[in-house]
Order: sequence, then C-alpha cells, then structure tokens
Amino acid sequence: MATPEQLADRIAAAKGTLGDRVLILGHHYQRDEVMRWADARGDSFGLSRLAADRHDAELIVFCGVHFMAESADILTAEHQQVLLPDLNAGCSMADMADIDSVEEAWDEIGRVTDLTKVVPITYMNSSAALKAFVGRHGGAVCTSSNARAVLEWAFGTQGADKVLFFPDQHLGRNTGVQMGYSLEEMRVWNPRRDLGGLAERDVKEARFLLWKGHCSVHQRFTPAHVEAFRAQHPAPDGIVVVHPECSHEVVQLADQVGSTDFIVKAIAAAPEGSTIGVGTEIHLVQRLAAETPGKTVVSLDPLVCPCSTMFRIDAAHLCWVLESLVAGEVVNRITVDPDTAQWAKVALERMLAIV
Repeated sequence: MATPEQLADRIAAAKGTLGDRVLILGHHYQRDEVMRWADARGDSFGLSRLAADRHDAELIVFCGVHFMAESADILTAEHQQVLLPDLNAGCSMADMADIDSVEEAWDEIGRVTDLTKVVPITYMNSSAALKAFVGRHGGAVCTSSNARAVLEWAFGTQGADKVLFFPDQHLGRNTGVQMGYSLEEMRVWNPRRDLGGLAERDVKEARFLLWKGHCSVHQRFTPAHVEAFRAQHPAPDGIVVVHPECSHEVVQLADQVGSTDFIVKAIAAAPEGSTIGVGTEIHLVQRLAAETPGKTVVSLDPLVCPCSTMFRIDAAHLCWVLESLVAGEVVNRITVDPDTAQWAKVALERMLAIV
C-alpha cells in the first residue's frame, strides 16, 4: 500500500502530465487529502457550472457524489467527460426519493386534486431522473441558496396551489416558514404509505407536500447542541450558523442559516475574536477552522459526523483515476442518457431563469 507521501507524488506527477486537459473539482465536504488537489472548490451546482465554462478541460474529475457528477455531465459539452473517483460515493438523501416512488406519488396526488395546480420542485441533491421528472411536469430544480426564489416562482408565476417538494423535507419546511407559510399548511409525504400516509383532505388543503427525506449529517444537530454552545459561548461573541437541511427547531434557534457557500462567507464576515458554532459537515467545519485565524470555528455536535458517502473518495481513488487517464483509460465515467439529460437541463435552466 502506498504511503500518503507516495500517493501525493503520484497524483502530482499524473496531474502535471495531464495539464489543462483535466479539471479536478472538490466539494466542500471532501477530505483535505483530496481537496489539496482541487482546481476549484465549492457546492455541487457551482462546480458543475464551472466545469461547463471550462471548455478546454475535456476530463472533469468530480470529487463529490453521484448526483453531482450527473449534473456536471448534463451541463458540460459533448467533448467533455465526467469521472467520479469512487462509484460508491452516493447521497443517502438523494436515495430517499427514486423515480418510481415520485411517479407513483404524482399519480396518487392526481387522483385527489388538480395536477395543473401542483408544481414539483426537486432539490439539487437528487438524481438526474428526478430532475428530468420536474422538467417534464413544469417544475424546477432548486439549491439551498435559491429555494425561496424557486418556491416564489412556483406559487407566483406558475400560479400553483401547492408544491411537491423532494427529497429533503427540512429545506422545504424551513424555506416555507421563512416565506411566511405556517407549519399547518405543510404535510409530510411518506412514500412507503398509501397516499403518503395522508387523508385526501390533507392532500387537497396542503400548500406544501414535503417528501419524507433528510440529510443524515444535518439531522444530527439538535436544539440541545445549540443550547450547550450558547451556555459556553454567549452572545455577542458566540454565533450559531447552520445549514437549512437542519431541523426546523434547530434553524429557529440559529443566528444565521444558509447554504455551504453562505456558511463560508458568514464565517469570513464574523468579527475577530468570535466563536462560531456551525451546523454542517465536519470536514468543512475543520477546514474553515484551520483557514480562519483570529476566530474559533467549532462543530455544534461534539460527536462529529462526516458525510460517510463523501468520505469514500480518498487520495488513493483520485490517484487511480488520474493515472488511468495518463495511460489513456477513462474509468468511472458518469453519463446521463440523452432524453433524461434533455429534460433535466430544462429543469435546471428554469432555475437559472428564476434567479
């Protein structure tokens, strides 16, 4: 087995040989041993758009998870190929909503209410098949930073009576409350039960039908974590910043709420000497702590939990992919079939037109 130093030397050599032909993208949640080689770091959609803008890079090595590589394949040109260093790097949240379950839910909803007044919205953390579904049915994709704008488009421009929001219930709930909707106007759709476990009246009256899905990392944060942090670091020096995939109870207690990019900027903008308790994935928290002298950045959860699927990609996988490319072999390529890609791109372009 190669040592970390040997792997680093081999990655550097392969990357140097490939030159501008290869673009390595690193999602915020990746290990440091992978992020050190990233040509760009960011969130999933930002990185996909960056790949599409880099026409000179014919080989896109996406250090993230499967749905991110799919989005990059959808948005990049035909001459560009997207590779995922480990095909086992998935997303538990994205897996909580599959195309068969969503199509079945859509049919069930259509039996009790007018589907022309329902707009499906899928979070970026979903498969290409689900993005294509919302494209075909007049909906759009959203990210954690533009969910409000997309929901306002659905209820305003599209004249929706209700939205079917998947796969993350927490982002939908937190955004809806931020917009002024009450929790009484929301129902959770359980795909494992007939009619989502709801009465017909619930489906008809709800403004938000929220898919029963969640992020395994962000659901770990609790009000008790926030209270413990505040007891140790009272305001104004103690600041709580969390991701909107956290539960509604945690979001209500936080000082600031936003996407991974928002969290990065919030910590940069925090006063010198402050202590920031962060509710998101530990690799990002630790990296921000190391890169932010003069401030203390800690996880709200003392029993820190990495994103187990993001964690699958390591220096060894990255080395293997790059050395295979040097040898002329494209491995672990992610491709989306043309029909799915076409409709998924429609949903993504609707989002881009909204924000």
